[in-house]
Amino acid sequence: MAYFYDGVAHTFNEYLLVPGYSSAECNPDAVDLSAPLVRFSRGEQPALKTNIPMTSAIMQSVSNDTMAIALAREGGLSFIYGSQSVADEAEMVARVKDYKAGFVLSDSNLHPDDTLADVLALKQKSGHSTMPVTHNGSAHGRVLGIVTSRDYRPSRTPLEARVRDFMTPREQLVTAPGDTTLKGANDIIWDHKLNALPVLDPEDNLLYLVFRKDYDTHKLNPLEILDTKKRYLVGAGINTHDYEERVGPLLEAGADILCIDSSEGFSEWQQRTLAWIRREYGEEIPVGAGNIVDREGFRFLAEAGASFIKVGIGGGSICITREQKGIGRGQATSVIEVADERNRYFKETGIYIPICSDGGIVYDHHMTLALAMGADFLMLGRYFARFDESPTKRVNVNGSYVKEYWGEGSSRARNWQRYAQGDTNKLSFEEGVDSYVPYAGPLKDNVAMTLTKIRSTMCNCGALSIPDFHKTAKLTLISATSIVEGGAHDVLPKDQINPTRLNFR
Repeated sequence: MAYFYDGVAHTFNEYLLVPGYSSAECNPDAVDLSAPLVRFSRGEQPALKTNIPMTSAIMQSVSNDTMAIALAREGGLSFIYGSQSVADEAEMVARVKDYKAGFVLSDSNLHPDDTLADVLALKQKSGHSTMPVTHNGSAHGRVLGIVTSRDYRPSRTPLEARVRDFMTPREQLVTAPGDTTLKGANDIIWDHKLNALPVLDPEDNLLYLVFRKDYDTHKLNPLEILDTKKRYLVGAGINTHDYEERVGPLLEAGADILCIDSSEGFSEWQQRTLAWIRREYGEEIPVGAGNIVDREGFRFLAEAGASFIKVGIGGGSICITREQKGIGRGQATSVIEVADERNRYFKETGIYIPICSDGGIVYDHHMTLALAMGADFLMLGRYFARFDESPTKRVNVNGSYVKEYWGEGSSRARNWQRYAQGDTNKLSFEEGVDSYVPYAGPLKDNVAMTLTKIRSTMCNCGALSIPDFHKTAKLTLISATSIVEGGAHDVLPKDQINPTRLNFR
């Protein structure tokens, strides 16, 4: 006879936090939202941490290099999607690592025979207005000059004008040698009031550009997460089919952490993948695994060597796994049980393995509930898909702006590696949908508001860090009536009423 779990599997929306004592020290500005990304032993610090408990999902419609840079700037981490060629994924990882080294590889380069029309087209494509001119038009050619928006006026400069005729020539440029430090480069920028500084080798070949805005950006983003070389941290998704070909190039490109992207992680395939990576690259390579929904799944992946473990099956907004296959579990119940097993494992072994809540987040307060229930950090898809920095198109539908958002289990993603079992190489049926999400604007503003809510709520519960929150949080199940009562009710919202039709007698 089948095994039946006791009780009902609950979602985040069925819980509320009960406030605890808040001391005078409980100020939102004092709340530390840093979270461990990888396993660590008692008394030690994790090798990798985020400064906010947010990671972006391993999805085509969410996590590319643009998203990774924007999120790392705010203190979170992106996992570049793996449902693309190995070369393309590695290139995305490399672009993230190159971006924040301070020394940026130029991706907008001109040949002296190019025209203003070429300049405008390249600016439209890349969004960059600073364009080195090299003898062969490549990123590492001999520098002949540079073009910025100050070198031409689209309304007056003919579109057929050659770059060589309006560029700022090499002899007028302030440059730096290849052995210049980042501090030295920034000093040159400030001393000469530059916006960009070309860094050249002894033969005048372009190595990098250093931008004033990167210095300013760092000052405006104190939570940004950087490696020892001052580059943004970035993760990358892998699967259980071509990992032997994928892992090496991703690590060479600079990936700081890997994660197995699979709809169900309690499998021999993930065990094999983890064992191969440990054997070929050593224990120090961080690799997350999942997804699982109960204590047995956690214990399996913990003993297989996972650096962190993702929790959640079927709770994503575009996921229809539960509908199609009848497997999964309410996300709140899953997180609570797995967190309990995580704590038990820590007591037994002295090894703490972070858990990541993946799915089931509809509102900002669901994030706070997931953390209170024991999650160390969150993986979010729909939340990040709404922002400017996600890789999808912004479109106007019936007068409202939306962004495209599709699941990795949809036909559009064609990510059979995530769902296929064994040696099959096809997607037999869909486990995700193709959809839209309301456009929400820039990531920075939205993440800041969400974090303000989380910090404020934690203060209401008397917690100044996520580990403290795990210990002090008090949760209560609520009734369906309580859910209704929790929102606006028994009033007439002004934005839904025509004032001219109201009678105040």
